[in-house]
Amino acid sequence: MSEKYDLLVIGSGPGGYVAAIRAAQLGLKTACIEKWQSQDGKGVNGGTCLNVGCIPSKALLDSSWKYHEAKDALAIHGIDSGEVKIDVTKMIGRKDKIVKQFTGGISALFNANKVTSIQGTGKLLANKKVEVTDFAGKTTVYEADNIILASGSVPVSIPPAPVDNKVIVDSTGALEFTETPKRLGVIGAGVIGLELGSVWSRLGSEVIVLEALDSFLAMMDQQIAKESQKILKKQGLDIRLSCRVTGSEVKGEEVVVTYQDKDGKEQQQTFDKLIVCVGRRPYTEGLLNEDADVKLDERGFIYVNDLCMTSAPGVWAIGDVVRGPMLAHKASEEGVVVAERIAGQKPMMNYNVIPNVIYTHPEIAAVGRTEEQVKADGEPYNVGVFPFVASGRATAANDTAGMVKIIAHADTDRVLGAHIVGPSAADLVQQVAISMEFGASAEDIGMTVFGHPTLSECVKEAALAVNGHAIHIANRKKRK
Repeated sequence: MSEKYDLLVIGSGPGGYVAAIRAAQLGLKTACIEKWQSQDGKGVNGGTCLNVGCIPSKALLDSSWKYHEAKDALAIHGIDSGEVKIDVTKMIGRKDKIVKQFTGGISALFNANKVTSIQGTGKLLANKKVEVTDFAGKTTVYEADNIILASGSVPVSIPPAPVDNKVIVDSTGALEFTETPKRLGVIGAGVIGLELGSVWSRLGSEVIVLEALDSFLAMMDQQIAKESQKILKKQGLDIRLSCRVTGSEVKGEEVVVTYQDKDGKEQQQTFDKLIVCVGRRPYTEGLLNEDADVKLDERGFIYVNDLCMTSAPGVWAIGDVVRGPMLAHKASEEGVVVAERIAGQKPMMNYNVIPNVIYTHPEIAAVGRTEEQVKADGEPYNVGVFPFVASGRATAANDTAGMVKIIAHADTDRVLGAHIVGPSAADLVQQVAISMEFGASAEDIGMTVFGHPTLSECVKEAALAVNGHAIHIANRKKRK
């Protein structure tokens, strides 16, 4: 038996590494176990988020947007950019450099906080023991007073379109194209599908997105979803709803996809590349020994209570492997809360105020409940909407698509939700999230002084519009 720890964390993604660092800051002897290997066979931290998720996808989104601006959007500013070309290999190389920088950064943070990094595959055994198999196949058993399972998630695969990592790829493979495919198919119009579709559309691909559901972004506020669909369609994304993929056949360097359209008719479409991104599932393969006593729910998630405690004493679980939205920031916050509880503190996490962002351009962001949810709950409410086209700052930047929408309780005026499609939506929605965390009313936001000219003023105006007090648009509601 090797040395004993106060805390062992399995997984060094945004939940695991944050939990490990916070625990170490609180004086716990902590180790973090990670199985991820780089292309050169070295162990790296960061999990999906840093290696093949949040960070690399944003690098490509930003690079592709800058290419689009240089090619198509600078003339209005009086800038003649001439002939613009894209070097996809160089773009991918930049993405890889950023990934290396941030995964290396976690190692530095571990060293600074005295977190022991253990490279290998961890398996939970009975009695708070963890067996780790290193890259050479050697096994070592560790013991701890507490264990956090943060093994994350993996892409869902579907039988009609098996991934071959050549022509048919998942979200990971879509980050590694060496050239822009002329015809690109995307199965799934969710967050990942829209982001990756946007990247390659900007670089010149003809992109068709096949979505089985009959509504676009069903989890979002539908007013914002419909506006987003309209904007993305104008940008060139061909989003086809109610289209269920039934089969695919790879023929040389292209793939023929068969799907049933909204009218029930069988259709076929040929692509040079096909991205399958129909969701993610919790990753528990090889994680739990038979005697670990950790229960899974009917969907394969590790069962936890409101405090992220599993059915096994001293074993906790956080992030994508447990209930709730699969979001890096949700995992990170759970990591902090669990680490602090293990250290004897009593923090709580507010699951009602977790922002959700889609990094298309414009960005789509939300926090709190949608109008549909509030209406279904039977609560009286008011809505305020402010379009970016009425913003001086957005107009100056030639970035006016979209709107800010704020929902507040009709009696208390407390903010129930905010939904934004537009420039810097990810940052703007956080302003409302902070307000909601402190129980603010729409009036509170409206009475706050915002800098001018800023995009943030759109948040203020939407809050004012809730009660018919907006200044820079005509109010639909009679002022009090």
